[in-house]
Amino acid sequence: MPIAYDPTNDALLRPELRDTVFSGHTQAGHIAVAVEAARLAYYRFEESDAEKARLSQALALAGYVGLQTFNSNTLTGTEAFGAIHASDGTALLAFRGTQPDKLADLGTDANALLVPWELGTGKAHFGFQRAYQAIRADIDQWRAGPAAGKQLIMSGHSLGAALACLCASISAPHRLVTVGGPRTGDSTFVASITGPWTRLVDCCDFVTRVPPTFLGYAHPDFRSYITWDGQIRENPTDDFIATDREQGRLDYLKHHAWRRGTVVVRDLADHAPINYARAFF
Repeated sequence: MPIAYDPTNDALLRPELRDTVFSGHTQAGHIAVAVEAARLAYYRFEESDAEKARLSQALALAGYVGLQTFNSNTLTGTEAFGAIHASDGTALLAFRGTQPDKLADLGTDANALLVPWELGTGKAHFGFQRAYQAIRADIDQWRAGPAAGKQLIMSGHSLGAALACLCASISAPHRLVTVGGPRTGDSTFVASITGPWTRLVDCCDFVTRVPPTFLGYAHPDFRSYITWDGQIRENPTDDFIATDREQGRLDYLKHHAWRRGTVVVRDLADHAPINYARAFF
C-alpha cells in the first residue's frame, strides 16, 4: 500500500517515532534505500541499546547488516551510521539531520558563514563543516575497514544532506542521495562533487531554498522534484514548479492546515522525511 502524505508535527519534528517502511519483502533500489536510510538516521541509537537494535532490525529488512554508528559528544552532536548489504556488499552511509530539540543542531544550522572548505575546494557552510569534522575520523576508519573496496551509497536528510555533500566532495561515492538538503557551499564547492548525485526536492520544502544565494551559496542545476501529489519529475522547468507548488499549497490549506496536530504550512510539512519516502514506497 502506498505511503500517504503525512502533515503531522511528529512527521516533521520527530521522524524517529515512525517504524521503518522496509519490510521482509523489500527489494528497493539504491535511491529508495538511501531515502529511507536518511530517515532511519533519526533513530536515537546513541541514547539506548534498544534504539540501536531497532535501527539494526530495520536495516536488516532491506538486507543491510554490520551496523556501525557514529556520534560526537562535542558541541556539534553529529550522528551517522554505516552498514553493508549482506548479498552484494554495497556499503550504506547515512547522516542524521537537524533534531529540533537539540540546541547543538540548531547552532550548527545557524553558523552559516561561508568559509573555505578545509578538506576540499571552494567554500562551505562553517557550521556544517564543524559538524562533519566531529565524526570524520571515525567514518574514515569505517571506510578503510568494513567498507573498504565496496561501492558506497551516501545519503542524508536536511542537515544530514549537507554533511553527506561535504563527505562526497572529498570521497566520490558510487551514489549520493540528498533528501531535502539545504545549500551547502558555493558553486566551486558544488562542482567538486563528482559522480551520480540525486538531489531530491519535495514540492514546497522551504529548507531546499536556504541559505540564500545572495550569501554566495549555490545548488547544482539538477533536481529530482517530487510533485504535490507524490510523483517524481526530473529537472522540471521553474514554471512547472511554481504552478505545482501553488496547487500543493491550496490542497494543503483545504485538507490539512486547519487540523489539530498538523504543521501550519506546506512549505514546512513537505520537509518531513516520510513525505520524501512516499514517492518511492
